[in-house]
Amino acid sequence: MTETPWTIERICEALGSPDLAQRFLSEINKAPARELLTVFAKWERIAESTLLAVERGRALAAFDDRGEQLPGEWADATHRILDQSGSARGAA
Repeated sequence: MTETPWTIERICEALGSPDLAQRFLSEINKAPARELLTVFAKWERIAESTLLAVERGRALAAFDDRGEQLPGEWADATHRILDQSGSARGAA
């Protein structure tokens, strides 16, 4: 990560979604003065987590692009997810 300070603009950019950026701006604009730092810190953590997830995703995509095995242990949950989605569809 860079050492660039977090600003309202940087958080909006890091969120990567106009809807999330709007939600952040709404919260920061409506926060009472005594809560501004708390709201800012909350969204700073969300933005930082988003950037880290994007970075991890790009690193994994690079392995896949090269045709390499993804690092770490991966559990295949395909059958469990299909079973759960089938159950959900049946209940609907």
